[in-house]
Amino acid sequence: MGIGSSSSSNPESIAMALAKAKEVAASAPVVVFSKSYCPFCTKVKQLFTKLGASFKAIELDVEGDGADVQSALAEWTGQRTVPNVFINGKHIGGCDDTLALEKSGKLVPLLTEAGAITGSASKTTMTA
Repeated sequence: MGIGSSSSSNPESIAMALAKAKEVAASAPVVVFSKSYCPFCTKVKQLFTKLGASFKAIELDVEGDGADVQSALAEWTGQRTVPNVFINGKHIGGCDDTLALEKSGKLVPLLTEAGAITGSASKTTMTA
């Protein structure tokens, strides 16, 4: 670890970061907690872009409290690694989990239901 306050997180800053992480996760249909240099994060963001899904990416290596947010996410979700993906406020997992959902055909319906994919590409499944 480096020198400075960012290397030693205290419970108070983790609690604040957890509140922020939960707020951010609920603030958009799709949220990707990411690091700008991470190839797995890039893969997930490219997949969402390819599918035409709107998403919010939070680059933890750029955010001032990114280390605290990552620790808070680990506490909240049990996943320490990035990307840490949320759809409709629900934790989906990381890169492998997201790609597995896409491969099984379950990702697009989740994205559509969350409102991340709109327009002619989405099919209406409601029969009222």
